[in-house]
Amino acid sequence: MSTSNQNKNHSADAHKRVGFVSLGCPKATVDSEHILTQLRAEGYDIVPSYEDADLVVVNTCGFIDAAIEESLDAIGEALAENGKVIVTGCLGAKGDIVKQTHPNVLAVTGPHATDEVMRAIHQHLPAKHDPFIDLVPPQGIRLTPRHYAYLKISEGCNHRCTFCIIPSLRGDLVSRPVNDVLGEAERLVTAGVKELLIVSQDTSAYGVDVKYKTEFFHGRPVKTRMTELCEALGQFGVWVRLHYVYPYPHVNEIIPLMAEGKILPYLDIPFQHASQKILKAMKRPASSENTLQRIKQWRDICPEITIRSTFIAGFPGETEDDFEQLLDFLDEAQLDRVGCFAYSAVEGAKANELAGAVPEEVKQERVARFMEKQADISASKLKQNIGRIRDVIIDEIASDKTDENIIARTSSDAPDIDGLVYINAQENNSTQVNKLQVGDIIPVKVIDTDEYDMWAELVTTD
Repeated sequence: MSTSNQNKNHSADAHKRVGFVSLGCPKATVDSEHILTQLRAEGYDIVPSYEDADLVVVNTCGFIDAAIEESLDAIGEALAENGKVIVTGCLGAKGDIVKQTHPNVLAVTGPHATDEVMRAIHQHLPAKHDPFIDLVPPQGIRLTPRHYAYLKISEGCNHRCTFCIIPSLRGDLVSRPVNDVLGEAERLVTAGVKELLIVSQDTSAYGVDVKYKTEFFHGRPVKTRMTELCEALGQFGVWVRLHYVYPYPHVNEIIPLMAEGKILPYLDIPFQHASQKILKAMKRPASSENTLQRIKQWRDICPEITIRSTFIAGFPGETEDDFEQLLDFLDEAQLDRVGCFAYSAVEGAKANELAGAVPEEVKQERVARFMEKQADISASKLKQNIGRIRDVIIDEIASDKTDENIIARTSSDAPDIDGLVYINAQENNSTQVNKLQVGDIIPVKVIDTDEYDMWAELVTTD
């Protein structure tokens, strides 16, 4: 949020004004959107500055130390600039750390707690609802651009990975009813969303907690299960992108849907490591040999598939040999989009009890070596796009006459975490260019690439 030099001068009859700071992952973004939607439904105004707000809500992240520090700093800033602050999110589930650091906050809740947050707001900032003017769009209030949206299908996780504290923050898996998910997707598409990003803690476990219960959507039976959900979402005619997919065997079922164009050929699947010893210490499944075989099978079925993954370097007990196995895996797997993070000793994680802590300088050196190797792989794979026609979704159209005045993404690139396509449209027919809008999906010809991004020109249409 920003500060403002304006003085608060709200009349007694004016709507109460709430400022909002949203931190953390896409799941937290969805939580924020639910709270914002409820606020607008009850007649509150959402304002962008501390000075204009009667109260500020801070949705926090508490996964790693850097996120905790960022969240505590944001709370401190809100208190200094406004004074009335309610805290929600994952940091709120980590004991008394918020109250100990900032005792003057009005209330603290955990994640996925819209009702609790609203009760605290009602207590400290009651608002009078005006049914004639307090209108909420059917898709709710969102923090993403109009053309894409995160669609959360479940909350919590049943796994107990030793590096992760998500289950202690968000609980065990709770799947949303599939008809509820599809209903929200339908409303989003009707409102103009062109890309649905499916998120959860464990997307491939969707429905296991309700034994894949069959629900009905528009009179048709649909199982509460990832494969059937993907089939149903594919009928909306928009891009459907899967995130946070755990490598269960039944993930193989959705690859044909990608090959058929029902959902995007994009799989975000965090492998975390390749050493079987480290995977066992992490309590992660499979081995690198099995994973390599599955990747080959997926590419045989759907040659256009983009595989994104994340890895941890410097996990307790990781030797140089373990790390070399990870580098060898990168060479073999030739993954398309990859991130690597140094192991962070998150408070409460079981991995902290393991022997063989890796020195910080060694962690950082391994991350640098990892990313250097992956940059070469990524550059080589992106170079194969030169001369190809790719469909892209437009994220931004610059108002000035710069050379690269359109910024877009291919189906291989998720917003915020993957690469971009920069398009020079100055030499194209001005009528064609002027018709373009953010969210349009258009064909372009790739003319250049680097390690992560691509440059393209519009395909001329008659």
